[in-house]
Formats: sequence, C-alpha cells, structure tokens
Amino acid sequence: MTARDPLRDLNHLQRYLVEEYVEDYQEGAMTRRRALKYIATVMGSLAVANTVLAGCAPPPAPAPTAAPHSTAAPPTAQPTAVVAKAAATTPPLVAASPTPAQIAATATQAVLATVATTPTPTSGAIPVPAGVRVPADDPAVEAGAVTFPGEGLSVIGYQARPKGNGPFPAIVVAHENRGLTDYIQDVTRRLAKAGYVALAVDLLSRQGGTAKVTDPAQIPAALSAASPDELAGHYLAGIRYLKGLSFVQKDRIGMTGFCFGGGMTWLTAVKSPDLKAAVPYYGPNPPLEGVPNITAAVLAIYGENDQRINAGIPAIEEAMKKNNKVFEKIIYPGAAHAFHNDTGRNYHPEAAENAWKRTLEWFARYVKGG
Repeated sequence: MTARDPLRDLNHLQRYLVEEYVEDYQEGAMTRRRALKYIATVMGSLAVANTVLAGCAPPPAPAPTAAPHSTAAPPTAQPTAVVAKAAATTPPLVAASPTPAQIAATATQAVLATVATTPTPTSGAIPVPAGVRVPADDPAVEAGAVTFPGEGLSVIGYQARPKGNGPFPAIVVAHENRGLTDYIQDVTRRLAKAGYVALAVDLLSRQGGTAKVTDPAQIPAALSAASPDELAGHYLAGIRYLKGLSFVQKDRIGMTGFCFGGGMTWLTAVKSPDLKAAVPYYGPNPPLEGVPNITAAVLAIYGENDQRINAGIPAIEEAMKKNNKVFEKIIYPGAAHAFHNDTGRNYHPEAAENAWKRTLEWFARYVKGG
C-alpha cells in the first residue's frame, strides 16, 4: 500500500509554508527542533511534523576546516558576470514540461543584466536600486502605519508615498512568511521614491500586527489558520482603501510580493480586476483554474537555484499562454529563493538590483502607462 502523503490535505499556501521550512532544515538554515516547531504550527500536530521531516534528507555536514598551517592559496571570489544589455522581450527560459534538472540547465542562459531601457520618467521620482535603503525620515517620502476596514476587522498596513498632492499610481506590497518586517517596509519606501503610493498589508492584523507577535513560530500558525481567500481578502481591502485616497490614481494600481507574498500576489491577481500589473517574486502558483480571471500583466521573477518553486514554472506559463495573458518571466542564474531580501542569507546583489530595475520598468509600462 502506498504511504499517504501527509501534506495532501493542506491548501497550496499551507503546503508552501511546510515545504519552505523543510527546505530550510535540509539546507542547514534551521535546526531540526525549530523546523519541527514551525511545521507543527502549520499542520497542528508535532507527530505529523516529525513524520514529514523523517522522510527528508538531513542537512549537509559542515565543510571540513582547512589545516592551520595549510599553504594552499585561498580561493578568490569571482563576481557574477553582468551582461551589458538585455533583450527588450525576455525569451522563454524553460522548455515545455522540463525536469527540475533541465530547468536549472536552461536557467543558466537567462539574462542577468543592467538593463539599458529607461523607465517612464515621473516628475520628482528617484528610483532606488535594490539594496539601497530608504530611511523612514527621507525628505522625499511620507511613511508610517495605517489602518483600514477589512472583512470583519481593521487591517494594519505600512504606507509610503511621495511628498506632494498627486495623484500618484499605487502598488500593494505582499510580505514573506515572516510578516511585515523592516525589509518589507523599506521596499515600500523604495516604491515611494519611484513615484508610487505603496501599501504593505500586514496579514497578521487579526493578531494585532506582526510587531505584537512575540514568538516567530506563531506567524506560520496564523498564516496557515486563515484560508487563502481570507488572506487575499486583506489585499482586496487594501486595494479598496487605496482607491478611496484622494492622492491615488484609482485606475493605476499594481502589486508585488516576495516568497509567500509572491504567492499572495498571484492569488490577488486572480481575484482583483483592479490590478493593472503584478510582479510576484519566487511565489507559488495560484490554483490554475483561476488563471482565466487574471487581468493584470504579470512579470514573474525566479532564482535559478530555487528548484522547489521553479518546478511550477511550466504549469503557470502554459496556463497564462493558453488564456492569452500578458506574461513574462525572468530566471536569475546563481540566485536562490529570497534573493531580493538584503537582510537574508540568500541575498544576491546583482540579481536583486536587476530584478528591481525590471520591476520598476514593468510598473512604468503597465501601471503608469497602461
């Protein structure tokens, strides 16, 4: 008899959370004890969490330390090669229904570039490269906490906007599975510097907001306890809130998100006809039956080494093309999951900077100019 998959009863976002913690454990970024705790908060059972990890490969053994008196010359770090110019349209980077190994091999041919195309200029906007932080007191930006009505609760958010009366286009920002962190707040301010009213929605609003959660393991518990529809409802409420602001162009709204938030960006695009564009970073696919409802132009961003997420590329690409959706993807060579997060272990400066530039170009084309 075939063993029953312990993840089979999870929704696609719960499964994503569990698989991410398993991957962190296997890569040595999370201890077994911590991984068990996090997985158990999603699955509701320590015994089931133990079953999940029991079937996984253990983390790699630490690399041996060089002998104290070794005369071998230390390796010299080589910077990632940067191509001078990318094609105007990103070519397909994976063949139909490839294996994960084929995805990796093909991805090494992806364009990693300082793109020469200049985004549509906006008066007073100063685009900020990835990794260049924007302080909360930047004189060109107004930023701070906001609340707005949701479905049966007040939703907490972090809003950043350019100084001035506007009206400005707007971008919704979806956070990772760690909640509304400083990194996500900074991304929001970077968007404000580029000329957008940016709103990061806190999916832990029912718990009083990310800042009120003292045990990080309770964040996946809260995210997994809510249905995907409920979580997407927070973003739909954020879009309604933005449309009600006098300084927002109501018909010029986009969305971006990272990791878990990349998945929420996909799901919100399925549910909201108000989104002109969406840029999910390494996010899990939405239910494919919802793809016909997408009206946003989607730029999907991936890292070559993120095989867990990349395994879903062929399916979403086929669904988007089959339904005649505006869709492009970029796979960055040498980059792993969460490569844009400049506070994390997987930060890849070259890929992050180029991906951010491509993100701003996409929004300039489909939000400002769409």
